[in-house]
Amino acid sequence: MDMTSHFCRMARNNLWSNDRIYRAVTALQPGEFAATRTSFFPSLQETLNHILEVDLYYLDMIEETGAGRRIFDRFVVFEDAVALAEAQLVFDRRLVAVCDRLAEADLDRRVLSDRGEAGQIPERIGDLLAHLFIHQIHHRGQVHAMLSGTSVAPPQLDEFFLDYDLQFRVGEVEGLGL
Repeated sequence: MDMTSHFCRMARNNLWSNDRIYRAVTALQPGEFAATRTSFFPSLQETLNHILEVDLYYLDMIEETGAGRRIFDRFVVFEDAVALAEAQLVFDRRLVAVCDRLAEADLDRRVLSDRGEAGQIPERIGDLLAHLFIHQIHHRGQVHAMLSGTSVAPPQLDEFFLDYDLQFRVGEVEGLGL
């Protein structure tokens, strides 16, 4: 498998994982989404908003749209889990489309990353994508742990890539168009 194929699969796994997380989050009882919890960000709401905000920041670099750190100034925090889930789904589908368009040579191409006072740092697209996925997985794990203290059980997230696991998720994967 080449790296572009790997990133395409990671983008699809990202969409599937977020779909599973958000189905759990949108089933929470009133008040649980914003309730204070123990984690890096103190609530499910803040953690999930952070994921989307940083996703938008890194994809801006990859697509070279030029917003840079202004992404953070423009981001409007979602207070509603359903609206945040919809925004994340739009992003996730956009990320799949971006990965599907990548050629192997694109992964080594450097684009500018706006690091504020540190300046414009050239980064490889492949490295930015790898970071984006690691960031997602890292914070989704925190969401998963926080869900353990709610009325909704955290969903299974580590079944996607293997043919054995896919048989248990066919309906979900096909429902998402993956």
